[in-house]
Amino acid sequence: MCLAIPGRLLSIEEGASAIERTGRVSFGGIVKKVNLAYVPDALVDDFVIVHVGFALSKVDSDEAERVFEHLREMDELAEIDADP
Repeated sequence: MCLAIPGRLLSIEEGASAIERTGRVSFGGIVKKVNLAYVPDALVDDFVIVHVGFALSKVDSDEAERVFEHLREMDELAEIDADP
């Protein structure tokens, strides 16, 4: 299964070309460097959907929060399933 996760764009670093444009993205407190080549219109504080280190599209903050809520629910379910 492939999973793309929303994150908030904290900063942008322009590269020598559009394909080298990167940004620091926060996923609920975990910050990763992400390639922004597919979202040239993304700005700081936008939410982007990220898969394997590439931001694929922008998403509004309400949709991002719904995804975060589902991920939190899945973690809780995983903890319940792990108990003997």
